[in-house]
Amino acid sequence: MGRRAAARGYGLVFTAAVLWGLIGLFSRTILDAGVGALEIAFWRAVLAGGAFAVHAVLVGRARVRSVGDLGALAAFALVGVTVFYAALNLAIDAGGVSLAFVLLYTAPAFVAVLAWPLLGERLTRRKAALVVLAVAGVALVAQAGGGGVRATPAALGWGLTAGASYAAYYLFGKWVLHRYAPVTIFAVVLPLGALGLWPFVDFVPKDPVVWAWLAALGLVSTYLAYLIYYTGLRATEASRAVLVATVEPVVAAAIAAVAFGERLGWIGWGGAALILTAAALAAAPGRRRTRPSVG
Repeated sequence: MGRRAAARGYGLVFTAAVLWGLIGLFSRTILDAGVGALEIAFWRAVLAGGAFAVHAVLVGRARVRSVGDLGALAAFALVGVTVFYAALNLAIDAGGVSLAFVLLYTAPAFVAVLAWPLLGERLTRRKAALVVLAVAGVALVAQAGGGGVRATPAALGWGLTAGASYAAYYLFGKWVLHRYAPVTIFAVVLPLGALGLWPFVDFVPKDPVVWAWLAALGLVSTYLAYLIYYTGLRATEASRAVLVATVEPVVAAAIAAVAFGERLGWIGWGGAALILTAAALAAAPGRRRTRPSVG
């Protein structure tokens, strides 16, 4: 792998992480306009899924090989889209953008625990230490408050649910990315995930400005971000790409501080540092990880 190609790859991964970091800005703005968290998750999946479906048809990658694969993709859609997209928006609504994105990065700790029964990966001392580090971080983050951050039981619960469901991208990715291109995966799972959300959505009238924000969420921070990430991943080592992508919650928190006046406080940032350290160490070279996205 050439240095120039690798540098370009890491630059693309960084760009994707920044686009994911914008999810908080888009979602918080749409929430403030009176659209519910579940409806935002629904339209995010519909718009991004529609874009991927068109893309998959144009490049001839819209076919799923078997009914069994379709069932597995549907299960992933339920956890990785229906639950994850909903939980992330509900966490933002309940506690703020900063808190939601910090708790999202408890995902590697959930992977360390769940990979044991699901993938047969041994829970080593190193993995157990990373889990403890993440749990300690959550305990500190739970003490955060003020400055637009609300560490309520609902905010913590939805944030941790987002982290747990986000772990599906790591766990499921090991299997599915050996069988299908990313464009095929997302052309299937995003529409199916939207169908899972549909019965729970209370739709409200929206003006053109709100639709523009929804389009930005679905097309820029989801469809485009996924494409850029996977393009960059082809020229980089997956473990190091994950390290670059941990800039996502930092970007989200910085934007939330400027746009919404959110402040985690010193205790909250101390907890965030522990969680992000655990996430970074979990992705350190020597551990193979697949991370499709935030959102």
